[in-house]
Amino acid sequence: MCLNKPRATSLLFAGLWLMSCAGHDENMEALITVSTRLGEIKMVLFDDTPKHKASFLELAAAGAYDSTTFYRVIKNFMVQGGDVAVHEAFQLESRRLIEAEISPRHIHTRGAIGAARQPINRNPYRKSSTQFYIVQGRKFTETELTTEIGKLNSALPKYLYNGQHQALIDEFKMLQDSGKDEQLQQRILALRQDIEETLGMNFENTEITREQIEAYTTLGGAPHLDGEYTVFGQVVEGMETVDKIAALEVDSVDRPLEPVYMTVKITRVPKDSITAWYGIVYPQKEGPKE
Repeated sequence: MCLNKPRATSLLFAGLWLMSCAGHDENMEALITVSTRLGEIKMVLFDDTPKHKASFLELAAAGAYDSTTFYRVIKNFMVQGGDVAVHEAFQLESRRLIEAEISPRHIHTRGAIGAARQPINRNPYRKSSTQFYIVQGRKFTETELTTEIGKLNSALPKYLYNGQHQALIDEFKMLQDSGKDEQLQQRILALRQDIEETLGMNFENTEITREQIEAYTTLGGAPHLDGEYTVFGQVVEGMETVDKIAALEVDSVDRPLEPVYMTVKITRVPKDSITAWYGIVYPQKEGPKE
């Protein structure tokens, strides 16, 4: 069993390390440990997002993620890091694009590992970069999840400025000026039925699934990212560290005032151990057909 990886100086050596340690043993898993000054985060990557998994393990084995930072931190949303372009040796790899592996099986619940990407106008196929983010998120109400909030908010001015809702206008302005955006949104949601009836509109989100509703009302997460970004792994231990990073004071572009550097280590362990430790169940392989 390979317990520690070498600090490879090239992706060639990293590839050789992966081949020698991983081989073709389907009973072994890569347990990834991200170490920071605020604690450790352990995570596993999904077998059914093979391109993202292979890219991350290759770069991690080469030491590309070491000394990178969590440079974009938004509380109750996510922490993003892993910009390997900070290393001159990995400038080329930092421009790598990975084909999207978006699946309804993997959604943006708390602890999900996702791949960052460029906006749709420059990246219509949703190809991923080598940077990653970890979802912290928050819990949602079923009303939030079953409402097309963008459509509701867009219709709000037509409802407010019909000459009958001056008190609401004043209330909403006060909430907005006080920076109470979440409270304001909840107040708007409470008016959904009246807005629908007044304007003759329907704001029902018909695309949300019962599984998503269950997940986001209990675990929490960032549901608006579903279907847009590839989720390729999950945190199995150390979400308290993610919470600490997410709580840091940041500047105007969401960069922590005190940098949070990371080092990444890969440990090969039996999948049975991952199941026993973290409850992750792997699909059983079919036996030989008669």
